[in-house]
Amino acid sequence: MAYLFDRQWSRAELLSYMGDLSQLAGIRLARWDEGVERGVRVAEVRTGAGLDFTVLLDRGMDIGPAAYRGLPLAWLSPAGFAHPAYFEPEGLGWLRTFGGGLLTGCGLTYLGAPDEDEGQALGLHGRLSLLPARHVQVGEAWEGDECSFWVQGEMREARLFGENLRLTRRIIAWLGQTRLAIEDRVENLGATPSPLMILYHINLGFPLLDETCELLAEPHAVRPRDSVAAPGLETWMRFQPPTPGYREQVFYHDLPADAEGWASITLRNPTRRLSLTVRYQKAMLPNLVQWKMMGEGAYVLGLEPANCRVEGRSKERARGTLQFLAPGEQRDFRVEIAVSV
Repeated sequence: MAYLFDRQWSRAELLSYMGDLSQLAGIRLARWDEGVERGVRVAEVRTGAGLDFTVLLDRGMDIGPAAYRGLPLAWLSPAGFAHPAYFEPEGLGWLRTFGGGLLTGCGLTYLGAPDEDEGQALGLHGRLSLLPARHVQVGEAWEGDECSFWVQGEMREARLFGENLRLTRRIIAWLGQTRLAIEDRVENLGATPSPLMILYHINLGFPLLDETCELLAEPHAVRPRDSVAAPGLETWMRFQPPTPGYREQVFYHDLPADAEGWASITLRNPTRRLSLTVRYQKAMLPNLVQWKMMGEGAYVLGLEPANCRVEGRSKERARGTLQFLAPGEQRDFRVEIAVSV
């Protein structure tokens, strides 16, 4: 049953008050028409319980702005959610079209720092976020007294004489609930093995994120990425006000999985009495990358489940941790984001 307005409702009870469920919740397709975002197709999702978010259909089916009862959850970059035509894949050019948002997908064949791997120059964080979806579908489905809303599409990362990967993404939310799920299937449609690197760049910002917040998780090993992060190892779970000249700190977390294989971490804001939890299947996404950026105008926490680290593909290959998909092979990933009070 759907929990709305401080009580449980059956399907029949709810629909007796309305001519259409869109009065409370649902999905609306639209297209933006301003600046670098002009032409970007989106799907706007409302759950009726206060969770609203926008799926960026032309941006790898990322999730852009998101809010709970009007309170913004996601950090937004000044670059905006630019149309894929503006993508600059070389070096740090990815940052010119990095809009932030609740979810930015990184991958599929490379991600992390700009790199050179086996003679191929690779830019920051891959192409996934700038791949337009095709075969887009949206839907609303009742199963008994529970109603779900979903958006689905396919992205292809492919080139002649190179990789040929297809990502099918389905984003699901539920009437009366304050959570969403991202279900991904990556398939190798090519004739040769392909590297597979994938990271879910979840970007949390003000007013959900402020200096009163704390990260909560089961005891686990944490490692700084580099010498810049090392001094912050003892305080990775706490935050500070926007700080002039702050240099980003990145930590690698080895979170434990529960009996069902889920790992989770929660950002708690006691002042606003609000929490956001990220959970993911640890077997497929063994790493959690934390991006802690406390700068002025760039105040953001990234919680990033991944199947790799973020130092570049050549480093992953040298460590022997670079994953591959064989021809015809497919791999499934699932990440959930939930808001609670």
